[in-house]
Amino acid sequence: MAILKIAKLGNPILRRQADPLGPRQIKSADIQRLIDDMLETMYDEPGIGLAAPQVSRSVQLVVMACEGDFPETVLINPSIAFYGPQQVENWEGCLSVDGLRGKVTRPSLIRVTALDRQGKALDFEATGLFAVCIQHEMDHLIGKLFLDRMTGMSTLTQLAEFDQYWKKDPAAVI
Repeated sequence: MAILKIAKLGNPILRRQADPLGPRQIKSADIQRLIDDMLETMYDEPGIGLAAPQVSRSVQLVVMACEGDFPETVLINPSIAFYGPQQVENWEGCLSVDGLRGKVTRPSLIRVTALDRQGKALDFEATGLFAVCIQHEMDHLIGKLFLDRMTGMSTLTQLAEFDQYWKKDPAAVI
């Protein structure tokens, strides 16, 4: 396994629509290695989610895990079949947007369909931090960053100031 280089804000790949993966591609050694490398990179950063465009691969693949909140998850060609009516505001950050945090409002309940790393169909509901993380990572697959989802820039905060003034906020941080 290998630690992959994170594409940073300004890299055009972060603004592209990612391509879906076909059944043969999913089972290929290349994609299976990419999944392992993405997981290793996510844990090394550390982060709780990582999308393939963030490691300069424009394919519909995301990995995520957050100890105590949700298990290690691999989603291929994900889509959201349902958005719950309740919204939640959370602090979000991104491995591709160094040193910044901002508040983003997203649905707190979603129903997701996707394929797992073996190409088997998944269909599940996610709530709370898991739902927010899925939406954040799926945004990368359509060329969006959390900055695009902020309703205003008034909460955009440098990481040092976030740690000093806002981290004690009980809202989850992506």
